[in-house]
Amino acid sequence: MKPAEAHILNQKEPFRSILLHLQILIEHTLSEVHLEYKWKIPCYYIERRPICYLNQSKDYVDVGFWHTAHLTKYTEHLVCANRKVVKSMRYKSLDDINDALFIKILKAVEKHKNTSFLK
Repeated sequence: MKPAEAHILNQKEPFRSILLHLQILIEHTLSEVHLEYKWKIPCYYIERRPICYLNQSKDYVDVGFWHTAHLTKYTEHLVCANRKVVKSMRYKSLDDINDALFIKILKAVEKHKNTSFLK
């Protein structure tokens, strides 16, 4: 088993279920992505470009997106406090995940995969 997959499976509930659900959404939405284990967390890449990471922190799962500086839509759904580059979505339960919104944000981020992280 790969380290990133083991990391996800070793999380306590409800975080394991949240992470597995997000993993399915990401992998079915972005066919080019591959999962790696970087900075002790699961990270998704397209080719060599990071797209997002999954991190269980405190009482939520944080999905951090690179390439969000260029987004003009959906910014009201992203957490950016005390961050310069990465913006994220946070989930405390499976019910918090709006699949359609998450997929729209993933596709918007993917469109900027070849741009710099900053404007």
